Amino acid sequence: MNILPAIDIKDGQCVRLYQGDFTKQTVVNPDPLKQAAVFQQAGMTHLHIIDLDGALTGEAVNADLIKQIKRQTSSFIQVGGGIRTMTQIDDYLSAGIDRVIIGSAALSRPELVKEAVAKYGKQIAVGIDAKNGQVAVDGWLNVSETDFLTLALAMQKAGVSTLIYTDIAKDGTLTGPTLPHYQQLLDELNIAVIASGGVRNKADLTALAKLGLSGAIVGKAYYSGQITLEEMKEVSADAG
Repeated sequence: MNILPAIDIKDGQCVRLYQGDFTKQTVVNPDPLKQAAVFQQAGMTHLHIIDLDGALTGEAVNADLIKQIKRQTSSFIQVGGGIRTMTQIDDYLSAGIDRVIIGSAALSRPELVKEAVAKYGKQIAVGIDAKNGQVAVDGWLNVSETDFLTLALAMQKAGVSTLIYTDIAKDGTLTGPTLPHYQQLLDELNIAVIASGGVRNKADLTALAKLGLSGAIVGKAYYSGQITLEEMKEVSADAG
């Protein structure tokens, strides 16, 4: 199982949110480039980068900074946040980003997902963020009437090979991931599923690995000192 440390960028800084609330943000490193270098030097091979400004505006606000991170590391980098057009996707992938995550647009513009998958295949992932099981959109500000499993099945049918699922109620809370939701996704899907939200310690990562997930994203647990980079690498190595 790949462990992906998270770098969430807001106003050019690396921040963490609490339950997706932009009014409850904490700056964890004013320099995302330096934070990426820390992960690289520790031997982490994958990074999960979100343009939070982009998630709010629908534009790639921090694209230049994210591209710079890619140029300065050898990490596999997946990027999300405000991905709404093929132009944005083309731009990121042509700059060497390894995988682009389509979030809100997966619900509102499923044709974008199909077009992107047809062109780029496994370089396209879909991020599903949910509150109480219902899909949240527009930087988590609005909640739809579509449940997470319905959208996940539709994305699989559209050809998506990687799904990233976040339970917003758990994000940044250090209360543990919603294991039943991940089990439900694994039972119903035959594509890769990456967990995001709620991880608090090594035991949580081990529990996610035992489910058979392909990856897990770690944010606040690392930045608050609840889990170390060495522990992340241990779980990844044990899971194979």
